[in-house]
Amino acid sequence: MSQKEVGHQFLARLGKKRLRPGGVEATNWLIQQGEFSSDCKVLEVACNRCTTSIELAQTYQCHITAVDLDTKVLAEARKAIEVAQMQDYIHLTQANALKLPFADNSFDIVINEAMLTMLNDAAKEKALKEYWRVLKPGGRLLTHDVSYEADETKAVIEQLRDTINVNVSPLQLDAWRQLLVKSGFTAVNYSYGNMTLMSPLGMIKDEGVVDAIRIMLRGMKKENRKQFLKMRHFFNKTGRKLCYIAAVSQK
Repeated sequence: MSQKEVGHQFLARLGKKRLRPGGVEATNWLIQQGEFSSDCKVLEVACNRCTTSIELAQTYQCHITAVDLDTKVLAEARKAIEVAQMQDYIHLTQANALKLPFADNSFDIVINEAMLTMLNDAAKEKALKEYWRVLKPGGRLLTHDVSYEADETKAVIEQLRDTINVNVSPLQLDAWRQLLVKSGFTAVNYSYGNMTLMSPLGMIKDEGVVDAIRIMLRGMKKENRKQFLKMRHFFNKTGRKLCYIAAVSQK
């Protein structure tokens, strides 16, 4: 694997806040399915800078435990939470998705976006079983990942790995559903569509016009241009054979 900067870290450095394959539209679809309320106990796994957790807390006044392995992004998340004045609603902690430090039946909702794709199949199942364990009976799991429909798309996955410098392992749409069921979940419902991570319209929807322009201008600076153009070309050309999948599953 190349020593170049990992794709999502590169985009975050350029100022991109939403680093999800289906962008804000897919995240919003998940939230609509989640039946959030002020009484909900929520766990966000791989919270990154807590963009989603902050919006959930602001909208529903629910109490959220947000976890990530990366201490650097947790420090950035803490600053964002303070700016949003959401300290009373969001608790940050460092934790591994494969061994969550929480008791069984602790949460009403678990949300995990753009992380399972990065794990091998065995680790995917281990993480999903952890989510099942910490969810209360009847609780909901909300996931958002990379997928594909056709077998011939498998060749594109190698190009994706080379483009973002991560050994990702997307699954076909029905394979994601089967994995969720195998991990103990029922009533799996999902939505899928074109990846919008770096499309012009997707960038504007995710970041707003001004910030989208700023990100693109930073991307075109000499030190960033090669990687930025490589990623933009892939996601807007070859990578269009890939899609996002947003799934809601019940324990």
